[in-house]
Amino acid sequence: MKKLSFLLIFSLLLFTACKKDSVDATNTKTLQSSINDMTASLPTIKQIKFNEALYILKTFGVEADGDVAELKALGQLINGKKVPEIMAMADQVAQKNGIEWASNAPPSLGEMNIFGDDKAKESDPNDVKANSLSIITRPTGDDGTGASTAIQIVPRLVDNAGNPVSFTGAGLEVTLEVFSNGVKLSTAKNLMQDNNFKGFNLKFSSIPAAKVVDNKIDITVSVKTTAKTFKMTKIGLDVNPSLLKVPAPVVVDSMAVNQDPAVIDPNNPGSTVPPTDPNATATTPATPKQSVADPKNVVSGFLNNVSAQNLKAAYGASSNPNWGSYESFSNPTSGFGSVKTVSVKNITTNLSNTNVASVNATYDVTDKNGRTTSLKATFGLKNVNGEWKISSYKINP
Repeated sequence: MKKLSFLLIFSLLLFTACKKDSVDATNTKTLQSSINDMTASLPTIKQIKFNEALYILKTFGVEADGDVAELKALGQLINGKKVPEIMAMADQVAQKNGIEWASNAPPSLGEMNIFGDDKAKESDPNDVKANSLSIITRPTGDDGTGASTAIQIVPRLVDNAGNPVSFTGAGLEVTLEVFSNGVKLSTAKNLMQDNNFKGFNLKFSSIPAAKVVDNKIDITVSVKTTAKTFKMTKIGLDVNPSLLKVPAPVVVDSMAVNQDPAVIDPNNPGSTVPPTDPNATATTPATPKQSVADPKNVVSGFLNNVSAQNLKAAYGASSNPNWGSYESFSNPTSGFGSVKTVSVKNITTNLSNTNVASVNATYDVTDKNGRTTSLKATFGLKNVNGEWKISSYKINP
């Protein structure tokens, strides 16, 4: 009898010891099993908050499309983490996304289940009875000239008569998708806990200018309740084109002038030695062809061609691998194709010998949205068959 009792106690201890206290994301089954073990070890209120924390991380803490992909990404994010670490991570994600949630606050999101059980419970705050979704949009902010800087987008769940329905204590997932001419530009998520939800503040500066057609965007908002997902789209919202996101008009390539090591004396960088020809004799050193042009004039011509949008000629004056192909060089969003005009203030040559040169230039660049940037740049040049070619470029502070 004693032996039997001992075996029962030992089996109970062994079972308890096998319970996990940290996340095992080896696969979906181990992820769910480990989370279930961790949840079971908590008091009831803590269990609810832990599930809320997992939901916050799955919905807002990972970048993935679809429940399966989100669950996999969540597993990678919290693998090996214990309950306190997961709660702290959820606090950080909620704060970053402006969600009114905290791990030390009372339960506020209903009964969350990250593994996809969306069946309504006897008392389910997320089972909101509504007929449809309405969207209120209004311009906000002021750029100093009276023009708006953003759009406030506020969704409301409404009844058959179009009146907002009343509910509290929910955790409804709200998704905002932004499009222009059918191309998706961005996605944002938040939680609707009641019908006083503040919505989304869509800043124009977050929208890429190159993807906006006719200065208009379309938006689609969806709200997911337990029983149904409500969705509504608004077409042709105006944006402020002068505030749209535009990349820097020039490309910073390197921090120093590129020089060919074959023609630089490491003991005297200011001087050069000719490249070695294995078939040449000691009495017939190879001599590079002298360049007759002033490197300063080459840089001046390059900037003038960029200003005139004669980008073929500008590209022809360069031999810079960091600028890539002509298509990359002339790209209207990330290359010199975004430049409208260049106003040169000063150009000076600070290094020039047979093979390499360095030219400093100060100039103003105005992009195609009318914004002007003052730049100080250093152009590195190299002698290519008697012609100076721009081989490197950097922006100076």
